Amino acid sequence: MTSAMTAPDTLFLIAGNGDYPRLAARGAREAGVLHIVAAAFEGETDPSLANFTDELHWMRVGQLGRMLDTAKESGATASIMAGQIAPGNLFDLRPDFKALLLLAKLRERNAETLFGAIAGELEKIGVPLLLATAFLEKHLAPEGHIAGPAPKDRLLDDIAYGLGIAKEVSRLDIGQTVVVRNGTVLAVEGFDGTDATIRRGGELGKGKAVVVKVSKPRQDMRFDVPVVGPRTLETAAAAGVTSIAMEAGRTLLLEADRLRELASTHHITLWGTES
Repeated sequence: MTSAMTAPDTLFLIAGNGDYPRLAARGAREAGVLHIVAAAFEGETDPSLANFTDELHWMRVGQLGRMLDTAKESGATASIMAGQIAPGNLFDLRPDFKALLLLAKLRERNAETLFGAIAGELEKIGVPLLLATAFLEKHLAPEGHIAGPAPKDRLLDDIAYGLGIAKEVSRLDIGQTVVVRNGTVLAVEGFDGTDATIRRGGELGKGKAVVVKVSKPRQDMRFDVPVVGPRTLETAAAAGVTSIAMEAGRTLLLEADRLRELASTHHITLWGTES
């Protein structure tokens, strides 16, 4: 959140999985938000988020009408999306009537169009979406060497190569992560998500795989912001990955101290590329 933006008294938090929702809630408190009301999703949101919010309302993925009613009744004047929904749950979506009406209007059904439409609905009821990084600027990845071993020229070459491939793949709305080794693409993110892509690529890379994660061209920073957290590092370590590169200023680092510790323990280079 920029210094020119005033923190709302009440914030509506749309909470997906992982540590991101807790980090967002803590950042909102530090910024001066007095009351946080969260929409939590069965099978996704960590129940411990209740310790960081004032109200936690449970619902199924797809209950758009209920989520909008909760947002309106919360008294919030702004909202934020934090955390992803597992691809499998989106595939098993059981939409309510409101969601069905919204889906019927979409010519393409992907994360960008779906979340963009939800953002429009929130705008209509006076609870507009803030940037997903609104309270978390200090957690954005810096440029250059972040943690782990200093990269050698061969690694930087692979990062540069992977960056070009990942940008093109994301432009086509296929995925935002690729795995490469010695100028060869080993895995491209699809519907199975980032962790599965890292595992596939790591197996083929035989201990020398490089992961590159990017934002989409013209990324809507209100949702679907790239995130690297401890789970990403643990997955990469188990897969035999040697480096994870991400876009500086457009990727959130969750639990940065823990990330640095894991990068050092597992000898994984973390690198921030130019946006």
